Amino acid sequence: MTTTTAPRTQDLSEGSLGMALLDIERGDLPTARRHLTQAVARGVSTGSNASLFHGAPALEFVLTRAAGAGGDVREAVDRVVDARLAAASRRGASGALPHLAEWDLIRGLTGLAALLLARGTNSARLADVLACLVSLSRPVRLQGRGVPGWWSPVGPCGEEMAGGHGNNGMAHGVAGPLAVLSLALRRDVHVPGQVEAVGVFATWLDRYGVGYWSTLTDLDAAQPPVPEPVRQSWCYGQPGIARAQQLAALALGDTARRQAAEDTVERILTDPLHLARITDSTLCHGWAGLLALARAVAADSPTPERFAPVIQDLHRRLAADWEQLPKPGFMEGRAGAQLALDGTDATGWTSALLLT
Repeated sequence: MTTTTAPRTQDLSEGSLGMALLDIERGDLPTARRHLTQAVARGVSTGSNASLFHGAPALEFVLTRAAGAGGDVREAVDRVVDARLAAASRRGASGALPHLAEWDLIRGLTGLAALLLARGTNSARLADVLACLVSLSRPVRLQGRGVPGWWSPVGPCGEEMAGGHGNNGMAHGVAGPLAVLSLALRRDVHVPGQVEAVGVFATWLDRYGVGYWSTLTDLDAAQPPVPEPVRQSWCYGQPGIARAQQLAALALGDTARRQAAEDTVERILTDPLHLARITDSTLCHGWAGLLALARAVAADSPTPERFAPVIQDLHRRLAADWEQLPKPGFMEGRAGAQLALDGTDATGWTSALLLT
């Protein structure tokens, strides 16, 4: 097995928190405690970059998979949520467009909504975060024209992009809010405008979800964009978007949308040309993420048996390659790959990916 340098401690993506998640799922609590001790050795981050995947919220997510997070951790997370909601409110009042880090799954309010939803369904903060995500469904003005409320003024990596973009993926795009709002509806958590927002996001992805993101040129085109030959994964691409669409269909009772989403997953994950573009075994953009996704889609399908060959093939591909991953952690490392390979979800770890 490949060795690597010591991981960042409070980063769920790469650090010891992600390794603790594997330990907890496997019931190895002594090793989990060792990894958790490493994670908090330098304190717990509640800074502006705290999110589901970093700092106090990441720590709460992992602790909740075991015995549960203490009051001090939850209070730290509450401060993070309050600060992020206040920042979003100030940004909205200024008329500025949001950056992805404000609201996406990995860095923003979508991830915090997933964490609060795991606490239970009666949280006032959960309602406030969901309401903030709902507000993204309302169009705004950019350079004298209408654009979606989640439109970013810059490119997907914060780079200059004329006219900005609308991100579509599960990790950084509108599929994330669609998934978490749909999951909340399935648990009977409602805020004003939530059902309508799910419809707006889902309809957008019907037209534009074949691409990683959309530009002003796409909005001006008479026809929907043509799918490009890109890597299809959990984080970006049609599989992750299709799971979000399936969750929306289940929340709304939309049989046609559910069928279309499931057909997309099966088509993509049985196409040799698409599979040839997968180059690693990670959860984020490799075999592990696709395997976990396929299992979740199958579990919610009225015909789960249709996905059995897909799951078997993905499991075989992952088993043959996961030990080559150079990182030890969750999203891009061996811990995440092993979680997918084990095929269990007793702790609900897949909720970090908005799969459940």
